[in-house]
Amino acid sequence: MTQARHHGGDHWPIRPFRNRVASPGAKARLRAAAHVAASTAVLPILIVSVIVLVDLLGGSGMMWLPLLAAGPALAATTCGPRGVLGVGFLAAGFGTALGIRDGVPCHELVVVLAALVAVTLASALASALRGRREKVLAAVRSVAEAAQHALLKPVPATVGPFQTAVRYSAAAAEARIGGDLYALVPTPYGVRLLVGDVRGKGLPAVGTAALVVGIFREAAYDEPDLLAVVDRIERSLARNLGADDFVTAVVAGYPREGRLEVVNCGHAPPLLVRDSEVVPVEPTHPTPPLGLRALTGEAPTLQVLPFTDGDQLLLYTDGVTEARDHNRDFYPLAKGLERHLTDNPARTLTALHHELLAHVGGHLHDDAALLLLRKPTAAEAPVGAATVPEAASHTAGDLRSVPPHARSSTEGASGGAGSRAAETAEGAAGAADLRIPRGRSVGAGSR
Repeated sequence: MTQARHHGGDHWPIRPFRNRVASPGAKARLRAAAHVAASTAVLPILIVSVIVLVDLLGGSGMMWLPLLAAGPALAATTCGPRGVLGVGFLAAGFGTALGIRDGVPCHELVVVLAALVAVTLASALASALRGRREKVLAAVRSVAEAAQHALLKPVPATVGPFQTAVRYSAAAAEARIGGDLYALVPTPYGVRLLVGDVRGKGLPAVGTAALVVGIFREAAYDEPDLLAVVDRIERSLARNLGADDFVTAVVAGYPREGRLEVVNCGHAPPLLVRDSEVVPVEPTHPTPPLGLRALTGEAPTLQVLPFTDGDQLLLYTDGVTEARDHNRDFYPLAKGLERHLTDNPARTLTALHHELLAHVGGHLHDDAALLLLRKPTAAEAPVGAATVPEAASHTAGDLRSVPPHARSSTEGASGGAGSRAAETAEGAAGAADLRIPRGRSVGAGSR
C-alpha cells in the first residue's frame, strides 16, 4: 500500500489503493516513463512503424496502406495538434514511398493519401478540443481544491493539548469534498470539534456541509456552553434546510483538564480508547439529527467523560462503518482500530485507511471521514504545547461561575442534575483512572 502523506497534519484525499511491490525508486521511474509515453507520440509512431514493417515483409501493397491512418488517430489522444500533424506527415511520407515501391496505381494511392490527410486534420482538431477541455478541467479542479481548503481546513498535528489526525475521502470520482464534514478549532473555552454527515450527496450536500461548518466555527468561539453551540446550528438549519433534510453530528469539547463533553445528534457513537480497549460512547439519551428537533421536540443532552493522558477518541462517519467488501460484510472499525492502534494518530489513521480501502477493493462508494484525537502523556507532551487557559477553564468548565442564563440550558437538558453531579464525576476522574469493562458503552458522566 502507498501510505498517505502527512505534513504538519495536512491531509490529502485518499489515493487509489496500490499494492506495495516495487520500491519507491522503481515506482518513480515507472511513473516518469508512463508520463513520457502518454505525452509524446511514441505509441503512434510505433504503430506506423509496425504497419510499414508488415508491408515491407508481406509485400501486399494496398492492403496495409490504409491502416497508416491509425497513427494520427491515436496521436489525438496523447499529443497536441502539432504532434498529430507530425505523425500524419510521417505516415503520409511512408505511405507514398510504399505505394511507389509496391506499384500501387496512381489514382488509388491518391485516394489513400487523401483519406490519411483527412484523418490527420480531423485528429488535429480533436486534439485541440481535448486540450481546451483539459484546461477547463484543471481550472475546475483548482477551484475544488480551494473550496476544500475553505470548507475542510487541514488539521494541524497538534491542537491545544492534543495530537490530531484527519483522513477524508469523497466518494464521487475526482471529487475533493462531499457531504461529510469535520472541524476542529481551539477556542477560549477549550478545543472543540465536530464530525457530521449530511443527508444526500452532490452539491446540495456540500452546501449544507459548508453551512454547518461555518456556523460551528463561529458559535464555538462565541458560546461558553457546548449545548448553546448545538442550539445555534439547529436554529440555522431549521431556517435553511428542506423538510426532508437533516445532518447527523457529534460535537465535542474539552473545556478543562480531564473533562470531555460530548453531544451526539443522531450520529454514530465515537470510539473511546483507554488502556488499549476500544469502547463506543453510546448516547445515554438518543437525540434526533440536527434539523429535526422541531418534529420531535427533544433537546440534545450533554455527556461528560473523563479524558486523561493516553486516552484517544475516534470520530467517524457512516461511510467507514458501512463500507462493504465483495461478500457484503461491513468494515469492522472497532476491531481495525484495535489492530492498528499506536501512539501516533496520523500513523493509526493511515493504517485504518489502507485497510478500509483493501476491504472495499480500492474504491469507496460513500463519503468517509475519520478524526482521531489523542491526549499525550506528560512525558510525550511537546515543549510549549498549548493547554486550556485558566480563564477558559473557569468560564466553560466550572459551572458555578457560569451565569444563570447560560447555566440553565445545560441543566435543563440534563434534567436539572446541577453542577454538583458534574463536579463529582470530575473529582472521581481526577482521583483515579477510570477503568471501563470491555464490552460496555461509555455513558458515565451524563448530566
